[in-house]
Amino acid sequence: MLIHELPRRGNSLFRWRSFIPLILVPPAMWMAWDAPFWADSWEWQATCWGLGFLGVAIRAKTIGHVPPGTSGRNTSEGQVAETLNTRGMYSLVRHPLYLGNFFMWMALVMATGRMGFALVVALLYMMYYVRIAMAEEAFLAGKFGQKYRDWAATVPAFVPKFWGRPQSRWSSAGNAFSLRHVIKREYNGVFALVFGFFFLDAARTAGMGIPSCAEMPWQLGLAVSVTSFAVLRFVKKRTRLLHVEGREFGR
Repeated sequence: MLIHELPRRGNSLFRWRSFIPLILVPPAMWMAWDAPFWADSWEWQATCWGLGFLGVAIRAKTIGHVPPGTSGRNTSEGQVAETLNTRGMYSLVRHPLYLGNFFMWMALVMATGRMGFALVVALLYMMYYVRIAMAEEAFLAGKFGQKYRDWAATVPAFVPKFWGRPQSRWSSAGNAFSLRHVIKREYNGVFALVFGFFFLDAARTAGMGIPSCAEMPWQLGLAVSVTSFAVLRFVKKRTRLLHVEGREFGR
């Protein structure tokens, strides 16, 4: 039955959710190389950057408040949760991190200027993440029972609902925002987004015969990004500067 098969597929995809999006890199670079001229306008690129960092902001707001033990990020473990989080961003949607991911994905594919490609990616994204979300929800319903079902009945899956019953409206996260925890957990994703914009810009402008990667501001920006990434990676791996007590297992 599909109701059982889709969550099983979602569990398989969950383990590889950080790597599967890489298959979009070759077609995105090719699309950017052949981008329409209007895609190089600063207005369009600023819109794409804004969309991407809207996704970053959603993820940061979610992760900065999330209590420990709500989910696991170790891909070898699959689904892990000790507590059910229903506050903060989780009072607006059941899957705020995937909503943030959607904006980050779409920002990059829209930067190619190929709206047909963006539509295809949006559809594939939904097919991909709906399966993962179904696996998560099956796991959480099995672990938390009626408490989970009562929360899920009033909170939409992906699209926030700012009207209706009071239960479906914003409720305070209940704990302090931790910027250090956000940096520790999110620096990879943020720099993947930034690097993606840099290399799509290089492909797009090279295809137009005006390669931006030959210009000093582009090279300086990329150098700063790479250096920042290396420093943060060292700090995370070799020091405890980003460690926040009690947040080790928060997503």
